[in-house]
Amino acid sequence: MAASRNRLSADLPARVGAFLAARLAPSERLAVGLSGGCDSVVLLHLLTRLGFAGRLDAIHVHHGLSPNADAWAKFCADYCTGLGVPLTIRHVSVDTASGLGLEAAARKARYSVFAEVATDSLLLGHHRSDQAETVLFNLLRGTGVTGAAGMPAERQFGRLRLLRPLLASSRNEIEAYAMSAGLAWIDDESNADVSLTRNFLRHEALAALAQRFPAAEASLAQAAANFGEAAALLDELAEQDWQQIGDGEAARLSEMRMLSLPRLKNLLRHRLRRLGWQVPVATRLDEFARQLQSAGPDRHPELVLPDGKMWAGRGLLHWMPEK
Repeated sequence: MAASRNRLSADLPARVGAFLAARLAPSERLAVGLSGGCDSVVLLHLLTRLGFAGRLDAIHVHHGLSPNADAWAKFCADYCTGLGVPLTIRHVSVDTASGLGLEAAARKARYSVFAEVATDSLLLGHHRSDQAETVLFNLLRGTGVTGAAGMPAERQFGRLRLLRPLLASSRNEIEAYAMSAGLAWIDDESNADVSLTRNFLRHEALAALAQRFPAAEASLAQAAANFGEAAALLDELAEQDWQQIGDGEAARLSEMRMLSLPRLKNLLRHRLRRLGWQVPVATRLDEFARQLQSAGPDRHPELVLPDGKMWAGRGLLHWMPEK
């Protein structure tokens, strides 16, 4: 077992190096989201050993949710000093009354900071176990193909590119590397709180599944990759439809109504994602698509969303952002 763990930890730098070599230009600036946990600590260490230190920064988001938050920030500062990597610490206020739930509200605050990082590519330490949890969580919420695809290894995030070099690696591999390199990391005490959904999925649901299906984590990650391919095909179809019926920033209703209901909903979802808007729950989108197909010329269906509204009028479907 020890020999196997050593082999896996030795393989990790090569795999991360190959992942980045296929995606990065020599002049790109990089930043790592550094929480201080094992995954992000290993990712930053790997990047310095792979020769990226000269164009690398780290960003630590101080959520202020734990009494240990200041100690975690200091740990990250000391770690980055030792590696010679510049670190930015950003304090955020998590809106616990937003109705999103604590995990989602903290994520929203964290990604709002990431969106402002002055870099070309932002690297995060999500791994295969995180992917399995994400897929299972999304499936339990009744997600569509895009949600079932989980987290992509690469995607555009505003003006940044977001990369997850460890997404195909297991938690055991990452911890084996950390131990072989003599790295320290912090453990967020909230990770043991199974009242939080993701912790419940990790510690109880996936643990129970693994007893019956030992390859459950890897299988869920593979399913995510399969769904990702299906989602990419649906995006290609939506883009083709948009080229046929798009009219500048609007779409011609007469031609939209010629699409089948599933194809119309696929186009609407694609357009919302391209605009960076939150896609509504399936029932709301379904009802709006049906209204578009059946509404007479004197009717003007609209769907109000947090980011703006879709509004039908003058023979076109318009996307009007919230001012």
